[in-house]
Amino acid sequence: MNLSFFDQFSSPSLLGIPLILVATLLPALLLPSPNNRWITGRLSILQLWLINLITKQLMMPLDKKGHKWALILTSLMLFLLLTNLLGLLPYTFTPTTQLSMNLALAFPLWLATLLVGLRNQPSVSLGHLLPEGTPTPLIPALILIETTSLLIRPLALGVRLTANLTAGHLLIQLISTATTVLFSTMPAISFLTLIILFLLTILELAVAMIQAYVFVLLLSLYLQENI
Repeated sequence: MNLSFFDQFSSPSLLGIPLILVATLLPALLLPSPNNRWITGRLSILQLWLINLITKQLMMPLDKKGHKWALILTSLMLFLLLTNLLGLLPYTFTPTTQLSMNLALAFPLWLATLLVGLRNQPSVSLGHLLPEGTPTPLIPALILIETTSLLIRPLALGVRLTANLTAGHLLIQLISTATTVLFSTMPAISFLTLIILFLLTILELAVAMIQAYVFVLLLSLYLQENI
């Protein structure tokens, strides 16, 4: 039984072919397609409003130099948001519950922000490793600590997103299993767990959106440090 709870996190396959690529590309089908008109309907208005809102929120911590990253950060935000939300549908697979995929998103972007800082302002970027006014005996230890905290940033990004989504999916499956098992023996308790399941699903919708926003927001803050 314990192993079956984690089966939902294994990549599905058809004829031995992993379908994670299909699950990854599916959110792109929900985005507006190119058209000769700017606005084709109410859905396009809603999508453009959402994209504009997300872009404004992500660009607020950045100065004008960081606005070059608007397309990358907004696209990443929409991808994570749609992937997390689609993963809450029944009989679906959530690619962002895979630590390997989250690290594949976090590490190159974090490295890009670091390289931007080292190229544009190397002295300032390296100065972050040693706070001003540090006593001389503490300099080696502080450099080691700051370097470690810098290097674990992509790991923290990936683990945070994976852990939050995995915990939510496990809770939903545990409570839904309890609701089904208790339905025949204790209908009242089963109805109570069903209400808890409904409230937990609403909470997970919020978690899916918040975690996507936090992931990209932290990347934008890392970028701001280096520009």
